[in-house]
Amino acid sequence: MNLNAAIDGATQTLIDHADELTALDQAIGDGDHGLNMRRGAQAIQTKRDALATQTLHEALRTMGMTCMSTIGGSSGPVFGTLLVTLSKELPADPSPADLARALRAGIAALTRLGKAEVGHKTLLDVLDPVATLLEAGGDNLAARVKQCAAEAADATAAMAAIKGRASFLGDRALGHVDPGSRSMALIIGVICENV
Repeated sequence: MNLNAAIDGATQTLIDHADELTALDQAIGDGDHGLNMRRGAQAIQTKRDALATQTLHEALRTMGMTCMSTIGGSSGPVFGTLLVTLSKELPADPSPADLARALRAGIAALTRLGKAEVGHKTLLDVLDPVATLLEAGGDNLAARVKQCAAEAADATAAMAAIKGRASFLGDRALGHVDPGSRSMALIIGVICENV
């Protein structure tokens, strides 16, 4: 994987999609998801030179801690915890099986953090099918993972929100994509383009 290109691409993609993510969050949340993700992405970009010299483990930890300290709302702890967990779980040159195992550890960490589970209209609903696909392996895996992540994020529109601010809306949250899921799908898509 080209780590530097993945970091550059993922952060820029979040910045470029900030308005879309904000609009998604305005429909079912407090409307700051896109702004918060842009803030975190920009903070990571300011560390670009340091990240370029770091190992995968170090870079994931640096980005996770940056998310925790700069992204407001629940997204900072959520994305930060995921990145820090991945930093602990991934070897220097991860295989698809390593990625799947690390994502399972990330899902477990996020479940403990937010008491959310797969099916609750959160980014877990993207991470779980991606982990399943990585476990299965096969040809054209990167392209299939990118498509899986995008489709899984879109599928959150049909889910009832169980956790977070969207849960207060009840059925009014139906028909709206979860903004955290969309952010996760965007990040996964860029990573898949750089493996």
